[in-house]
Amino acid sequence: RESRRKTPVAVSLKENERLFGDSALGMSIRTPKVAFRYFQDLLGKHMENPQVALYRSRFPEHELVKDERRQTVVFKLSQTMQYSPEEMLGMVLNYSRGLAEEFAEQPIKDAVITVPAYFNQAERRAVLHAARMADLKVLQLINDNTAVALNYGVFRRKDINATAQTIMFYDMGAGSTTCTIVTYQTVKTKDSGTQPQLQILGIGFDRTLGGLEMELRLRDYLAKLFNDQHPSKDVRKNPRAMAKLLKEANRLKTVLSANVDHMAQVRQSSAGSPGSLRASVGCDKERGVEGGIDQVILVGGATRVPKVQEVLLKAVGKEELGKNINADEAAAMGAVYQAAALSKAFKVKPFVVRDAALFPIQVEFTREVEEEDKSKSLKHNKRILFQRMAPYPQRKVITFNRYTDDFEFYVNYGDLSFLSRDDMRIFGSLNLTTVRLKGVGDSFKKHSDYESKGIKAHFNMDESGVLSLDRVESVFETLVEDKLEEESTLTKLGNTISSLFGGGGPTPETGENLTDPVQEEEESLADSAREEQGGKQEQKSSAEDTGAEQGEEKQQSPPPGQGKPEAAPPETESQQKDEGEKSEPQDPKENRETVKEEEPSKSSGESTATKTEEEKKIKAPKKQKLVHEITMELDVNDVLDLLEDELQSSVKKLQDLTIRDLEKQEREKSANSLESFIFETQDKLYQEEYQLVSTEEQREELSRKLSEASTWMEEEGYAAATKELKEKLSELKKLFRNLFFRVEERRKWPERLAALDSLLNHSSIFLKGARMIPESDQIFTEVELSTLEKTINETTVWKNETLAEQNKLSPAEKPVLLSKDIELKIAALDREVQYLLNKAKFAKPKPRKEKNTTKADSGKNATASESEDTIPPTEGQHEDKPEDISPAKEPPTAEEVGEEPGSDSGSQKEKKAEAGGESRKNDEL
Repeated sequence: RESRRKTPVAVSLKENERLFGDSALGMSIRTPKVAFRYFQDLLGKHMENPQVALYRSRFPEHELVKDERRQTVVFKLSQTMQYSPEEMLGMVLNYSRGLAEEFAEQPIKDAVITVPAYFNQAERRAVLHAARMADLKVLQLINDNTAVALNYGVFRRKDINATAQTIMFYDMGAGSTTCTIVTYQTVKTKDSGTQPQLQILGIGFDRTLGGLEMELRLRDYLAKLFNDQHPSKDVRKNPRAMAKLLKEANRLKTVLSANVDHMAQVRQSSAGSPGSLRASVGCDKERGVEGGIDQVILVGGATRVPKVQEVLLKAVGKEELGKNINADEAAAMGAVYQAAALSKAFKVKPFVVRDAALFPIQVEFTREVEEEDKSKSLKHNKRILFQRMAPYPQRKVITFNRYTDDFEFYVNYGDLSFLSRDDMRIFGSLNLTTVRLKGVGDSFKKHSDYESKGIKAHFNMDESGVLSLDRVESVFETLVEDKLEEESTLTKLGNTISSLFGGGGPTPETGENLTDPVQEEEESLADSAREEQGGKQEQKSSAEDTGAEQGEEKQQSPPPGQGKPEAAPPETESQQKDEGEKSEPQDPKENRETVKEEEPSKSSGESTATKTEEEKKIKAPKKQKLVHEITMELDVNDVLDLLEDELQSSVKKLQDLTIRDLEKQEREKSANSLESFIFETQDKLYQEEYQLVSTEEQREELSRKLSEASTWMEEEGYAAATKELKEKLSELKKLFRNLFFRVEERRKWPERLAALDSLLNHSSIFLKGARMIPESDQIFTEVELSTLEKTINETTVWKNETLAEQNKLSPAEKPVLLSKDIELKIAALDREVQYLLNKAKFAKPKPRKEKNTTKADSGKNATASESEDTIPPTEGQHEDKPEDISPAKEPPTAEEVGEEPGSDSGSQKEKKAEAGGESRKNDEL
């Protein structure tokens, strides 16, 4: 809404007023305690997190209290007004949705939201909670850097080819700095052919380095200058003065981005006198960037600072930095493109996006092992589920082979040694979830006749980078005897198709081999696609994890052939559902997992050995799989999610605030309408056109009413309700209705009367011309012409009489000549004229020459003459054109039409003689 094309993420909350954007920033100077910004840094953070302490030091005017259940932060304005960071973000999202709806002129329910790439699981879940509070359906949480890279690639599709291009995006925004290495190249897709793809290769970040840190340092520098000039005062103890200095620091940062120096001026008695400022901003370079970077692109407003660009140029060793994208809007535009790709309402060109999870995630469990001396001990095992920079979205399945009773395992973050000590402290808990399984022992007792294939836990990292455990199931298998008979054609076809999608080539076998040693350790990772019905879209990576197979990799942007990113499978509807059993014939995909080594290689299908194996396989007993759902209990270990009651309470709180804002806006609108009506009408009473249609007494009475209303507004109107204000305005409008009506009628008379006179004139001319048409060519009936003539006469008489009557009345009296009556008369007359014009337009000329020939000739000759007249002669086609000439010139046209090829003047005279007296009469006409 702001003219700068960007809206600050700020909220101002007072007892009865809520402001956003620049209005909220303005409130931060007058009342710093009620203006909140940069609260995104507190999402998903416990009270003891260092980020919370940093926020307190930056904004000491805010009171932060602890949520006792979740141990998170809450902003406390008063005993009755407390808001969590999620609720603050929900307000901003709702306000942003309102701006978008105002621009699009239609309701908006779906959204793609950008988040920093370094957001962990707790922070991402907090953003989803905030979106739910704002009643938004999140299509995807897309990383800022990924959105920027997508926006850059979309507008450079033609420059992307099979040769990989490596681009570094350096994004220094208001609160943080992120550096991303991205490669662009074209890849072959299943359905859409060759399409461009971006892949995130590496990410580096600093959560605290950004434009805000520069502003705070400039603010502190200005405060030091002030204190040096005024030793008796300490400006740091005055929140309003510090807020004003922070605003001036923001202005200085902007000016110094394009100038060597600038004068800082703060005009406020408590903030001190002007002082000069010379500032240079630098940043430490941890390590240089290795070769292979084709270009460095700047993103974010803080990259406009000259010192930042200078240090970055030295670090990357480039001659220049790329500034060819909009530093402020690139991420938003990339998110817009992704939203269009995910939405069913738009169709955009495919662009494959391979995003990467920054933090590794692993599964930990403890099992009992038997030592050499036959004593038993517990062994703690760790298995990587998602490596660092693993692509997502994707699903994975982990299999526990030797558990026969209820047990528990843990989902935690993996090795985070690449983070600094400060980042580790800010990161929070390394433990994500404790999963307790119940019903494992019961499933083994219930299916003791079956062979166990392990306990399978199905994990899903969705398009938003949020990890979830979809379901856990106990899988059993048994052999079912089958008659040794030749397979039907349909069965053979099904096996062939299954083998095509199921693999059997060298690469899958390699992946399976990696699983074997893990199975010996009573745990294995299996390809999730084997358990999912979407086997057609499997992609494997045999070297991603040790002893693990990579799950299906779905692209961030809907890749060609896959359509929109899939949602979680229907099995995820409940994490604690009743134990159920599903018995079905063994799927060929399951054969790949359990007896894959027995499957033939299709590449050597021509060999005799392969054919023998196929025959054996056909005659082998069928395997039947049985799946038993396991009940699971999840304990969140990082930041507790909001309970449903808490979430609904927050939704209602935000809705109440929105309703209050709308009611306030409606009241302000009603008060403004009443005030403007009073002032405008008082001025109109002394205008010439209003004085003409009113008497002195009427104007005095109306002026007195306006004065009373104005006095009421000053004394009581400020506290009046919206309904009362609307009623007051309605009363005044009713008093002035007749005056405004008379003025408005006099304004319309000249135009309406001119239109009526013009129509009467044209209608009379048309009627006169229609009556002059010869009877033989007349297309209008006498009734039609008489009706038109009657309408013209009645309209003329009405106009003359009404004008005469109106002239007798005083201008201050109610007029009898009304504009709506004139419009009705115009419409009635125009309707009659248009009817006749349309009839003339589609009327066909009456055939006359055919009649004359028929009367004179015998039956045989008449038939020949008619056929000759029906078919135009091949020569002299131009003689038919006179048919379009006016009726007065049609008789000679008919004579010419009757001419035949090769006819002479003598034959024409004979025909005229045969036509008799009637023909002569027509010729005379």
